[in-house]
Amino acid sequence: QVQLVESGGGLVQAGGSLRLSCAASGRTFSSYAMGWFRQVPGKEREFVAAISRNGGITYYTDSVKGRFTISRDNAKNTVYLQMNSLKPEDTAVYYCAADASLGLLKSGSRATYWGPGTQVTVSS
Repeated sequence: QVQLVESGGGLVQAGGSLRLSCAASGRTFSSYAMGWFRQVPGKEREFVAAISRNGGITYYTDSVKGRFTISRDNAKNTVYLQMNSLKPEDTAVYYCAADASLGLLKSGSRATYWGPGTQVTVSS
């Protein structure tokens, strides 16, 4: 069992930055690929970024490439999402997710564990 808790969301002006963190419980954090997703009310949850178990492989959705960076610290059981050059269209609830399969995680097909989410609001 893995429990995930996101933090770091908030209100920021367009062009600003935020860093989201996702702290995981349990001793098996390094056994899971990790990902970030986001959801806007009335729309489906959208894949944002994913990272392999050892951090050597990362994936991003096209709309955030060059602006967002996913990273992880397995010693701290934490995954991060550094978000720069934020745009109003990045406004959403951001969710952390964990799954044994990086492929399925980045495809948005499956995530075994989800955090409760953190709100990110970007004002214009």
